[in-house]
Amino acid sequence: MAAYLDSLNDRQKEAVVHGKAPLLILAGAGSGKTRVVTTRIAWLIDQLSFRPDQILAVTFTNKAAREMQERVGRLVSLDDGQTPMVKTFHSFCAWLLRRNAPLAGLSPHFTIYDDDDSLALTKSILPARIAATEARAFQHWVSRAKDDDKRPEDDLRSVSAHPDFAEVYALYEAKLADTGNTDFGGLIQKTVRLLRENGAVRTRLQQKFPVVLVDEYQDCNGAQFELLKELYGPDTWLAVVGDDDQSIYRFRGADVGHILTFQDRFVGTTVIRLEQNYRSTGKILDVAGQVVANNQGRLGKTLWTKNPVGETPKFILKEDQDQEAAWAVDLIRRSPKTETAILYRTNAQSRAFESAFVRHKIAYRIVGTLRFYEREEIKDVLAWLAFLSNPRDEVAFNRIVNKPARGIGKSALEVVGEARQGPSGDVPGSWIDAVGRSLPFAKGKARTGLDFFLTLAGSLGRRLESGESLGALVNAVVEETGLGEYHRQQDEVQSSSKMQNLEELVSAASPFPGGRDGLTQFLETIELDTAGLADDNAEALVTLITMHNTKGLEFDRVLVTGLEDGLFPRDETAHDRDELEEERRLFYVACTRARKELYFTAVRRRLLHGRFLDRSPSRFLSEIDKGSLEGFAAAVPVNDGWTMGQKVYHDDYGAGIVVKKWYNVGELVLDVRFESGRMGRFLPEYTPLEKLAADD
Repeated sequence: MAAYLDSLNDRQKEAVVHGKAPLLILAGAGSGKTRVVTTRIAWLIDQLSFRPDQILAVTFTNKAAREMQERVGRLVSLDDGQTPMVKTFHSFCAWLLRRNAPLAGLSPHFTIYDDDDSLALTKSILPARIAATEARAFQHWVSRAKDDDKRPEDDLRSVSAHPDFAEVYALYEAKLADTGNTDFGGLIQKTVRLLRENGAVRTRLQQKFPVVLVDEYQDCNGAQFELLKELYGPDTWLAVVGDDDQSIYRFRGADVGHILTFQDRFVGTTVIRLEQNYRSTGKILDVAGQVVANNQGRLGKTLWTKNPVGETPKFILKEDQDQEAAWAVDLIRRSPKTETAILYRTNAQSRAFESAFVRHKIAYRIVGTLRFYEREEIKDVLAWLAFLSNPRDEVAFNRIVNKPARGIGKSALEVVGEARQGPSGDVPGSWIDAVGRSLPFAKGKARTGLDFFLTLAGSLGRRLESGESLGALVNAVVEETGLGEYHRQQDEVQSSSKMQNLEELVSAASPFPGGRDGLTQFLETIELDTAGLADDNAEALVTLITMHNTKGLEFDRVLVTGLEDGLFPRDETAHDRDELEEERRLFYVACTRARKELYFTAVRRRLLHGRFLDRSPSRFLSEIDKGSLEGFAAAVPVNDGWTMGQKVYHDDYGAGIVVKKWYNVGELVLDVRFESGRMGRFLPEYTPLEKLAADD
């Protein structure tokens, strides 16, 4: 028996030495899945005499592919040129298409269009009736259609309901075909089409790779699943590894249904569950498992560990996000050498923690994004504020004058620059005055754009002098400059959170007084918040990171923050089972990043878009048994007498229906939608709600 099997537990070993039948390895968080995949590859080479180059292992990132290749090399001796093919889906497809370019309708020397190339191509084919500003949205829809393996002639309503989408998609594909190139999404779609329509190539590929392994299978989209079907032949040894409870990328096109139905689609599948966790304490696993167990769309498994039982996870309720951040500072300062991660649902939540850490000189690193005040959309608005504070600020002027694009080109700006200099020896004056002096010399779009800028600067300047609240001024900058709409469109296309960040900037400005003095204080505070801190590469013990970006990471201590209904889970998930179940999976992923300590925080009121909104602790906390979570009364009565959909009557609001119920610190809370369209939130213990029969 190979020595490298000795370190495996029984289930891991069973997965490694499994035979030819299709294999689904359900690998729970922290269960050693990478070890199992790499050891299985080594076993097939070392014990079953497969040549390394007969093995294809597909994963989702180049980093994971490199790590897998290196770990296999440490287990078995590999000759030069005789290594398993370990690639991402896209790099594998590029490799295959290069060798079969004419059959795929490509130039032998095709290039792969990136997002900028695809956007330029989209703009070039848009019918005249469609505004150029819609190009990015169409580009995004084309990419999503390809991820779902949909062609222009297919039913595209699940991608976009835009009446012109099918036509634009067809024009785009025709123009792309004329170039002999492909875009990123087309790599997989063209490979699927090649294998589906060319039996000789498909058979040759199946014979070349009798062993196929897929890592992170829960993240497969439609095109990737179709590719796997084409790679699978009668003699294929197929194994996929994934965790249905960690499928959290639906917004990128991932479909958890592919792992849930694997046994149905590949007849004779063996399912092996890896349930022993090597990362977390028993109490952390207990909390994570209790919440995700409420999902219906899962195959089911129960994580366990030989690690210590550990500390009971704790719930902390604070008044607002500043107190939430202050509590985190206090916890970290009491044990500064404990590796800590602050997890949040949206990037905008990082601001309060960043500001608090700077004030208290706690070095931190932020993962997956820029620091709050370094993000593009934030710098755009701050440039306007700096310009309003000092109209001689050249850096700010250059950033804002033509963003969003107003047709003000380089030559027009040169004229403005000359107008600003004035007579020789004069100190350069206000850019507003310079724009005014240059207007008579500007033409066409440049004149219109400069005139709009001048009017806008004057309007916002008057707002500043009026003394209105600083939050209102920042909101006016966002909306009146067009930056809000500009970044809103980017959100729609890129699934980004730029508008949430801008709303957080409005909230950050709201406590400051209005007028020029308040603006100066705000800008100075930001300058202090962004100065003198270690960079993101420093070996800081505190990490700020979204829950989505924590996949594959682990920390001694984890703080899952912002656990409030409406934020986590998000409001829009309340009546969508699939969305709500993905939020639960995200909760599970967040919890299982913790090795030793797990904290949950929520606030009673959160400052959003410049105003405080009352919040309730997340319903997920109510899905945890009493005693498993310190600080939160999670006990739910066996029968509280209320159900979702219950018809009710209120003396002031009339008839309605219960659309949501949960427990807030042990008290039942009901959300009711009334026939008038009004929503109401009630504690039935204190508010009379009359139950109505279903037919009333």
